[in-house]
Amino acid sequence: MQRRSLISAAAAFTAAVALPTWAQTPAALPVLQVWKDPSCGCCQDWVNYLQADGFQVQVFDTGNTAVRKRLGLPEKFGSCHTGLIGGYVIEGHVNAREIRRLLAEKPKAIGLAVPGMPVGSPGMDGPVYGERRDAYDVVLVQSDGTGRVYQHYAGNTGFKRTSTAADGLPMAEAEVRRVDTAAGKISLKHGEIKNLDMPPMTMVFQVSDPALLGKVKEGDKVRFTATQVNGAYTVMSIEPMR
Repeated sequence: MQRRSLISAAAAFTAAVALPTWAQTPAALPVLQVWKDPSCGCCQDWVNYLQADGFQVQVFDTGNTAVRKRLGLPEKFGSCHTGLIGGYVIEGHVNAREIRRLLAEKPKAIGLAVPGMPVGSPGMDGPVYGERRDAYDVVLVQSDGTGRVYQHYAGNTGFKRTSTAADGLPMAEAEVRRVDTAAGKISLKHGEIKNLDMPPMTMVFQVSDPALLGKVKEGDKVRFTATQVNGAYTVMSIEPMR
């Protein structure tokens, strides 16, 4: 009996050693604070995903642009929500796995980011997207503002979105849910956006020109065009429907 107990203990020790430190049973996680637009459905889906993974999340429905700037994260890594946990910034649809790894490894860095809003990332992977998954990187944003790939996630599609001009983009219809002139963003409950292969949903977009926000108000029915600019979903043109 004693020999059997020793063998079992040795096997358990070997298995623990084989796992990377961050993958072993973690200590209690600090609270994750999240700043997001109150109308952004994919932001809330990401919060729900983290809560299901064991994170305690404190949500502030106040937008995230000012917080991102205050925390020192460069705009080029920006997304639709900003988090803070254990002194690290978590920008966009970052995977729980990498957040746990970050907290265990404790690198000298500003935090993690998934720039833009790639389909297939947590919170951007609901039934409306079917089986589509775009390739994306979880980026470690270092103290000097540069980034390096912390984890790559392969996609299963070959979509390419390189157009950044409104000309030639198909129109989509939407209802304006919120206009944030200070942040240069607009929340739209929209129909299908064909050039982005995006199904109907509610999402927060950046705008290519802040003047576009002066054309519409909350509750308006609109027609608009959108594309990806530097990884961010961006409204290129917008007009009220008459």
